[in-house]
Amino acid sequence: MRKITIALLLFFSIQIYAQDKKSMEAIRVNEAPTIDGVLDDTFWDSLPTYGDFNMYEPGNEGEVDSKYNTEVKMAYDDNNVYVAAYMYDPDPSTILTQFSQRDEVFVQADRFSIALNTYNDGINETHFFVTAAGTIGDARAERNDFDFGYNVVFECKTSMDEKGWYAEFRIPYNALRFPQQPEQDWGINFYRRINHINETHTWNLIDITTGSESLYSGNVTGVRDIDPPIRLTLFPFAQGLVSDNDGETETNFSAGMDVKYGLSDSFTLDATLIPDFGQVAFDEVRLNLGPFEQTFNENRQFFTEGVELFNKGRIFFSRRIGNEPSGPLEDLNENEEYDEFPNKVNLLNALKVSGRTQKKLGIGVLNAITERTYARATDTITGISRKLLVEPLANYNIFVLDQQFNDNSSVSLINSNVTREGSFRDSNVTGLVFDIADKGNNFRFSGRGIMSNVSEIDVNTTGIRTELDIFRIKGRFRYRVGHDFADTELDINDLGLNFRNNFNNFTVGMSYQIFEPTNTFNEYRFSFTARHRRLYRPSVQTSNNFDLNWFFLTTERFAFGGFVGFNSDNDDYFEPRVDGKFVTFSSNLGGRLWCSSDYRKKFAYDIGIGHRTWFEDPQVGWFFDASPRYRFSDKFLVVLATDLSFREDQFGYIDDDGVDVFMGQRDIINIENVITASYNFDPYKAIDLRFRNFWSTADYSDDIFFILNDDGSRTEFDYDTSENDPNRNFNIWNLDLSFRWRFAPGSEATLLYRNQIFNLDELATLNYQESLDNLFAQPQQNTVSLRITYFIDYNNVKGLFKKNS
Repeated sequence: MRKITIALLLFFSIQIYAQDKKSMEAIRVNEAPTIDGVLDDTFWDSLPTYGDFNMYEPGNEGEVDSKYNTEVKMAYDDNNVYVAAYMYDPDPSTILTQFSQRDEVFVQADRFSIALNTYNDGINETHFFVTAAGTIGDARAERNDFDFGYNVVFECKTSMDEKGWYAEFRIPYNALRFPQQPEQDWGINFYRRINHINETHTWNLIDITTGSESLYSGNVTGVRDIDPPIRLTLFPFAQGLVSDNDGETETNFSAGMDVKYGLSDSFTLDATLIPDFGQVAFDEVRLNLGPFEQTFNENRQFFTEGVELFNKGRIFFSRRIGNEPSGPLEDLNENEEYDEFPNKVNLLNALKVSGRTQKKLGIGVLNAITERTYARATDTITGISRKLLVEPLANYNIFVLDQQFNDNSSVSLINSNVTREGSFRDSNVTGLVFDIADKGNNFRFSGRGIMSNVSEIDVNTTGIRTELDIFRIKGRFRYRVGHDFADTELDINDLGLNFRNNFNNFTVGMSYQIFEPTNTFNEYRFSFTARHRRLYRPSVQTSNNFDLNWFFLTTERFAFGGFVGFNSDNDDYFEPRVDGKFVTFSSNLGGRLWCSSDYRKKFAYDIGIGHRTWFEDPQVGWFFDASPRYRFSDKFLVVLATDLSFREDQFGYIDDDGVDVFMGQRDIINIENVITASYNFDPYKAIDLRFRNFWSTADYSDDIFFILNDDGSRTEFDYDTSENDPNRNFNIWNLDLSFRWRFAPGSEATLLYRNQIFNLDELATLNYQESLDNLFAQPQQNTVSLRITYFIDYNNVKGLFKKNS
């Protein structure tokens, strides 16, 4: 087996992909243009023009109508790259111009984007977007995976006249990373999206049937002898907050700074000093009845921007940094109870260094330090209180090496380490990751091997995980086979995320899709996946799963689809929460149908309905979601979303005594309502509303309880609920109302009002209105905060330092 694996690696890695590419020359200039979006100045007149765009969406076939020609020009100096784009349109009144804010570029507005690959490696690109309404955005892209958490400071302005619309870009070198060499070898492509005719055009042809978009960049010539200025930018911020919680008022003021420093043309240091994340978006908390922790998306900018290297191997979950304390080492004394226990740990500082060498070796280091955190326990008899250390000073570190080659392949080594002060738990995880394609991008061979080591007092455990997948990635018919393994000791959860270990799973899948539109459909595809799931130890089957999915998109931009899924009898070893125990859920069949209307219209909607039934168990589930939206004008959009689910006669864990596991039959209702509204004064100022109410009940009022048998079956049991009532009524309300003003490039002020209410009790028989009445009887937290961030480029202020000296 080892010889076969080595042979496959050699076969895929020795071939080099090549194709015919367009080429454009960037012209060195001595004077910079005025960035106003009006391309009538003489600066652009003498530069060569490049056009002849190709069809990309809805398909490659056909030629771009000459009425919609697009032309581009490119120049540079020692400070910036400049791009001008001319988007002609026979009827400019039909150009869609919905307003939005930074990075919100996939709206109902025409857009233009630059895909710049400063290493010309066929893999890594930086995309710079602008819409016809003037909204800018940027993203890092590795193959077709876009990271909009990436934010740099660049400038783009637009204009419109009777011939079409125009865009003028200024991209400073501190927004780019490129190798240190006399002449640059850059790749580039340009995209133009024309919404009203439902077409996307690209400068260099992208073969949509083969490989990823980044393989099809054209070449940039003429960029040589760049002498860029010092890449040092500062983002100082100040934040003031006033909070009222049940009549108790708290005020807080904080200040800090984010720093970006170019260690070289290729490597950048990012640091956050005395961070304050008080204005990050609220977490979408739900009632969690399952055996696994509830996790949330990362909303802190430092941990979302420029982290693509650190996500190699999928062993980094940034929410671990500053998460809940790992717990005290000592037990409470008799009669002691916690009266204060923190739910997070403060981040002291964090930095990351990342970049890529001329030889296409990516190097990344991320380090973060969190402070000592204490809880308070009080003796209920004597009243004496004491502090207990629940999280020591901790250091989180990640190191990554990522070697890319052949314009379509990479091999990566990543290590994460968490070191806590004293005798607290430490961890170390190392991963080897590979993603290799052949010359013609017919097949992709990918996988990873992970080793985890956790050290606690008198305990040291080492775990292993492996993945291996082979994909057919070319043509209408595609397929994959895969294997996924983890032993019983795998644990990456100090700085990563894995919900389960001890598995030995196999997967096969196939799909069929069209790449050129028909008279009725712009796109459709079918996919089928089969999974065989087993435990590693003991080696027993847990379930088989079969899923069929379909998707259709009509020429009128109406989409619909669905799926059908069958699960065989499932022996669940995680739901019981006791080692060696498992519960058997019977085979079940379910599916979902959905549709989505044309977002170009003022009124649009998304609707879905689903159902699942179990063959041997009484449980059944119904699911419904709807999201209507109305665009009152190009400035004002409101989106409503409702998600309903009803699970009748479901059964699950309620308690255990370490040996016996007790389960109950319950009816679960989930109702989630979300309102999102945005009024954009222009691309720089907006008022945003984000509201969410989530209500969930778990009702055991049928008084049907079980004790779990060793063979996974259940026997009815007279369970005493007087000391542990499993009924749950969960209701949470979050409202954010903000005003954002991007008053200068890279600088922003945000005024935020936040309202939060939460209630959890055992009144599971209440209806929705009654639960809301109870919710509003709870203490409310009202917070008003103002945060101002200012962008400082060292090159713009260094003259002040010279004058002072």
